[in-house]
Amino acid sequence: MKEEMLEADILCIGGGIAGLMAAIRAGELGAKVIVAEKANTLRSGAGATGNDHFRCYIPEFHGPDIQPIVEEVAHSQAGGMRTMNFVRTWMEKSFDIVKLWDSWGIPMKHDGKWEFSGHAFPGRPFTTLKYAGQDQKPILTREARKRGAEIINRVMVFDLLCDDSGIIGVIGVDTREDKVIIFRAKSVVLGTGGCVRLYPSPTPGWMFNRAYSPATTGDGRAIAYRAGAELVNMEIPQRWAGAKYFARCGKATWIGVIRDPEDKPVGPFVTKPDRRYGDAIADAYHSLFEDYAKSGRGPVYMDCRGISDEDYEYMMWGLTNEGNIALINHLNEEGIDVRKHAVEFMTYELTTGGGVYYNEKAETSVKGLYAAGDEYFGGISAAATFGWIAGDNAARYIKQTRSPEIDKVRAEIEGKKELLDKIRSREIGATWQEVNIALEQVMYDYAGSIRSETLLQAGLSHLQRLKEKTYSTMMAKNQHELMHCLEVLNLFDIGEVVFIAASERKETRGNYVRPDYPFTNPLMNNKVLICKKVDDKPVAEWREIKR
Repeated sequence: MKEEMLEADILCIGGGIAGLMAAIRAGELGAKVIVAEKANTLRSGAGATGNDHFRCYIPEFHGPDIQPIVEEVAHSQAGGMRTMNFVRTWMEKSFDIVKLWDSWGIPMKHDGKWEFSGHAFPGRPFTTLKYAGQDQKPILTREARKRGAEIINRVMVFDLLCDDSGIIGVIGVDTREDKVIIFRAKSVVLGTGGCVRLYPSPTPGWMFNRAYSPATTGDGRAIAYRAGAELVNMEIPQRWAGAKYFARCGKATWIGVIRDPEDKPVGPFVTKPDRRYGDAIADAYHSLFEDYAKSGRGPVYMDCRGISDEDYEYMMWGLTNEGNIALINHLNEEGIDVRKHAVEFMTYELTTGGGVYYNEKAETSVKGLYAAGDEYFGGISAAATFGWIAGDNAARYIKQTRSPEIDKVRAEIEGKKELLDKIRSREIGATWQEVNIALEQVMYDYAGSIRSETLLQAGLSHLQRLKEKTYSTMMAKNQHELMHCLEVLNLFDIGEVVFIAASERKETRGNYVRPDYPFTNPLMNNKVLICKKVDDKPVAEWREIKR
């Protein structure tokens, strides 16, 4: 496989919201920036087709006191287990990002005003701004290029290169040409998004039916972990919910009441549709649809019947900007009018709620390595805000570091190239799809909704055996398949960390359920679980954070 060498001050891995915002800011500060994206930045990542909620603090809407908003976000699904400094930094910077996006052509106002709705509880502060994000990716791509960033699409970065001083570059593979690309870089920003395809989709026969982009396979987590960076709370699962069989985000955009088959509201928050709130029970109790089905009390429905035409148009506008065009088209094709028909909802697949541990400066534990957004769950606002912060701090960092010496890691590069050649040269073997499905099944059976010491021990043994077999048998007929093979190898590393961390957390907490430890341990309330590699072996440790 031929090799190409490229050089940059800062390499942004992933051209999603976080990566592009980092590139924009670093470019403004004069850094030479390359964005490496395995798809195409115009429509890649979790924000590929849009979004309609942006968590932020706006003084002219909320008033001069930011503290209530900081506290509300700190106790939300996006701010849980973050330090208060992190959340405060996020909220203090968020309005600047909102104004920037609006000036670039991403409409952040609705009917000429700042409008907050959804993801809110009655009597509590509103924190999610409604906006029209359908074209956010093309606009951010344009702004990054304006500032001199070079965008290289169809390249998957699959390992970081480090020496004693920290990050010195990365190694990537072209997903179309038979080529390895070595990037020399003084600093790297991780923005590869969340982690899906570790567990089966809600429709297992359709592997790519996911609430988030199926290309976000936790690559940043895996390559950071292999480089010695800290991962946090990898054992804590996330669940999402929405229309049955259509794995799409956007539940807070629906203006309705979640009801049981007897038309009784499932939650205590609303009894009739209210466009300001939606129904927050789906935020507070993600697995309710699954729990109701298992207990025989289901199905559970999103009931928008009786909403006004104005609210209906508002909801369709929100769903369109969230990227739910396929769902809207399906409803129209089937003659389903949500003003007349309740829509059945379901709980979607498990995803990892933890990720790369980065602080309020977007710094990780590896020198020169920054991370942002859903590298550790935070949503679109965290991606935009901390992407900007990452680009800012990376641009300052490179001014005090020397040029990287790639020759020091030549043996490591050759070893990676040898692995690629082996996968590509096999004519008989397992396809990436077969391996991915096998991995999903092991994760679901042994580290799924229910976990115990015996299940976790057995599952880890199965995973490690499957991983070893995968390295010796998986094959790729072309570069595109090779990309998927590398995604699966990343997922194995992440799955291994999940098992190790889950064995360490001996309690039940939120979506994390241990029947052998059915209580929530109050001694762990202000602690996070860190996993990292030490001497090439996984190590787990508890760390207290200031809440």
